[in-house]
Amino acid sequence: MDTHDAPSIRLTLPGGPEYVRLGRLALSGLAHARPLSAEVLGDLKLALTEACSVRRPSSAGPGTYEIRYELHEDRLVVELLDAGDGFVVSDEQLLSEPALGLGIIRALADELEVGPGGDGAGSRLRFVKHLDD
Repeated sequence: MDTHDAPSIRLTLPGGPEYVRLGRLALSGLAHARPLSAEVLGDLKLALTEACSVRRPSSAGPGTYEIRYELHEDRLVVELLDAGDGFVVSDEQLLSEPALGLGIIRALADELEVGPGGDGAGSRLRFVKHLDD
């Protein structure tokens, strides 16, 4: 999957929940570049909100995290990266609030990946929504 042919936006946000609104605003802006139905935009905003909520900050504090958006002709890719302690994905925590958030993302997105950051440090959550014409 070539990511260099797609317009992209990168936001670095403080870890506080009040900043999630900026990430949602960026999604709304992308809807002007590639018109999205109100339903799809709403689903993407909810998935992003859940992705931000399942993020576990590092033991040093909330820190910052990055949201990357890539708008392709056929899909929108949203990726969260941070230096924190990862995302809740273990079977023992399936009924916890963060794990339920991952379930919501799975239901709204077409693809979901959760794992370590690209350099092995921190964590990465990536979801993809296929865009139909």
